[in-house]
Amino acid sequence: MLCISVKEFLFWKKKQLSKGGDQQSFAVLLDCIGGVPISDLNLITINPSGNLHLKKNLEFLESVWDDHLLKSCPIQYLCGITFWRDLKLKVTNKVLIPRAETELIVDIVFNIFQKKSEKLFFAELGTGSGAISIALALAYPLSEVVATDIDQDALEIATKNFINSSKQSNLKFYCGNWWSPLECFKGKIDLAISNPPYIPRDTYEKLPKEVKNFEPKVALLGGEDGLEHFREIIQKAPLFLKDNGWLILENHFDQSEKVKQLLIKNKFTSIEIVKDLSGIGRFTIGRYK
Repeated sequence: MLCISVKEFLFWKKKQLSKGGDQQSFAVLLDCIGGVPISDLNLITINPSGNLHLKKNLEFLESVWDDHLLKSCPIQYLCGITFWRDLKLKVTNKVLIPRAETELIVDIVFNIFQKKSEKLFFAELGTGSGAISIALALAYPLSEVVATDIDQDALEIATKNFINSSKQSNLKFYCGNWWSPLECFKGKIDLAISNPPYIPRDTYEKLPKEVKNFEPKVALLGGEDGLEHFREIIQKAPLFLKDNGWLILENHFDQSEKVKQLLIKNKFTSIEIVKDLSGIGRFTIGRYK
């Protein structure tokens, strides 16, 4: 551990942020590599006296920050860590960085199944880092959760994240495309969730370089109109859901009405569009039968 004065640290911090970037990304750098939790950062800003202990020296932290600013590489990939809800998750460029708005999916589940002591069967299609499935497995310890992903590298990351987050064994991962690895669970699932790739091809070409150049294309591109994967997931969902089973989908900011129509076409009821914190119809949910 390296020891420096808080005043020296705060002067250095101000200098780094003057180069560009945002406070949130800088906080991730300080926590994950510097060993300074956000809670400590808030305290020393209020009371800038005494000394601070760092895992890495300021020169090293500055080199990572400069790399982030120069190449537009997401700080989460440079640190190998991201924070999501109350989880600290390993991420690499093999998985999408879980977004803050996606955290609301877990709250939607909480609203549907309010008794955490229930024995339920959840499925997530396209788990990536495992964020959603891990949050559900922890919140519903008596329930079973299964999660799929087409990429074995992503599943290895998700598995490590679950092991690091919990001593439970109620989450299992399967490699394959959407529903295909879950044939033996037909008609058994209480609720399925997916945040599939939904960016239309034209929009993908215009994405910010920190997204397009670094995050996996397979986790972003949703075909010509962005709805390619929704069609497959919704069409096959009735085979896997129990009667009155739920499907929750995260969609692009302008897709909720189209996703709603796909659910209606496939005989879903109780369809609802749920807005995110920005007032955008981010989630479309429905019940089969």
